[in-house]
Amino acid sequence: MTDPSDIAGLPSRLAARELLAAVLERRRTLDDAVDEANSFARLEGRDRAFARLIAATCLRRLGQIDAVIGRLLERPLPPRGALARDALRVGAAQLLFLDTPAHAAVGTAVAFLTGRQAVFRGMVNAVLRRIARERADLLADGGPLDNIPAWLAESWRASFGAETTASIAGALMRDPPLDLTLRDGDPAEWATRLDARVLPTGTLRRAIGGAPDQLPGFADGAWWVQDAAASLPARLLGPVAGRPVFDLCAAPGGKTAQLAAAGARVTAVERGAKRMRRLAQNLQRLKLTAELVEADVLAWTPPAPAPAVLLDAPCTATGTARRNPDVLHLKTAEDVARLLPLQGRLLDAAARATARDGVLVYCVCSLQPEEGPMQVDAFLGRTEHFARRPIAAEEIGGLATCIDARGDLRTLPCHLDADGGLDGFYAARLVRTA
Repeated sequence: MTDPSDIAGLPSRLAARELLAAVLERRRTLDDAVDEANSFARLEGRDRAFARLIAATCLRRLGQIDAVIGRLLERPLPPRGALARDALRVGAAQLLFLDTPAHAAVGTAVAFLTGRQAVFRGMVNAVLRRIARERADLLADGGPLDNIPAWLAESWRASFGAETTASIAGALMRDPPLDLTLRDGDPAEWATRLDARVLPTGTLRRAIGGAPDQLPGFADGAWWVQDAAASLPARLLGPVAGRPVFDLCAAPGGKTAQLAAAGARVTAVERGAKRMRRLAQNLQRLKLTAELVEADVLAWTPPAPAPAVLLDAPCTATGTARRNPDVLHLKTAEDVARLLPLQGRLLDAAARATARDGVLVYCVCSLQPEEGPMQVDAFLGRTEHFARRPIAAEEIGGLATCIDARGDLRTLPCHLDADGGLDGFYAARLVRTA
């Protein structure tokens, strides 16, 4: 029997299949699957990147992919055809969306099927060759919204309207660019060094490709990876140099780094030991310091309230689906309902940690209104001691379209679409009045 490693391109496709199965069958996040998959660990460089790209494309486009496959199958696959189904998905993703040459996509998919699975080879070969021939016609019958779970699409239509929901879906289908936040230095100079451009928010953006740790400045801690939208909530605290700031639920530490780089005396609170280690490692590379407290925010008592508090609350992360397409398959409406009480308790705890006349910023990387504006409305309804302070466009790089009717921050994946889009974020700025 031929060793799979001897078939050109097959190991990367097999690794993509293992990643896909880890997400869809074992309910692992794509990042966790990447860390755990043995087949992926054996790959190097471009093969590793290609395996992840195939898996991410399958997860982003699974609705369209399965619809195309379903149209071309004479009968549904039996339960024992799970590997053949995955071979079809991996092959179809390459043919429909990645412009992989047909001989490579079809040949490696067929090579998946050995032993007792070889009975499916003819069917996989025939279906994928037809996809290669009829690609344009097959894609014409569907679109990005076919990949969005019904509960999400319904929620977004109610919140943002049908047209914007379609734009969000389209933005989620594209591989996102690489966004970098500078520790210090001249953005224009670093943009030249990194082959990047400077966004209105000050974030450096470069096309996806290559390992970030191989770029200039990584080893020196000159910058860190952070989506442009994720960099906005920390700005809403205002000038923080020399002031104590609490960063609650702080890992992986992008906002902690922002605040420390701005001169704040940051106390970063995080419950998870593994996540806290990652935060500490990131700060060490960036040559930034903060007081790190491994504790549950709900049980932690600060020595004194702070004039600035940032709470990046746990959420469904539906706004990050372009970077984390597993979200489309792992999150449910039940997850929203489960998280709401926790978010409310965390917001109350953050309020207790905020000094009189202090600023509290609550944020989530979710597009769900229950986790964002409705959570803040509920908080303001049960306390007389806080009020909203509306956000001004000049505070976020002039992005007036990213401020909602309440004066809160609301970025959508389709914002800055011509420049590569943004993650979906919500943030409200609250001021303690008594």
